[in-house]
Amino acid sequence: METLHSEVTGTVWKIERPVGTAVGEGDTIVIVESMKMEIPIAATCTGVVREILVAEGDPVTEDQAVAVVG
Repeated sequence: METLHSEVTGTVWKIERPVGTAVGEGDTIVIVESMKMEIPIAATCTGVVREILVAEGDPVTEDQAVAVVG
């Protein structure tokens, strides 16, 4: 299992892959908006999205856990 973290402080703009979706390494799971830029948070391994820890519109901080893939 890999826990994905936000690289920036911002707002969850969109959840691209819901729980249960198969993903490959590099697939975007969540997009965070920060300073009018969209920052993708990508899977670091091949697997299935096990948990989404945020909702669209939620504020996030740098290094906050946002999803679990495994």
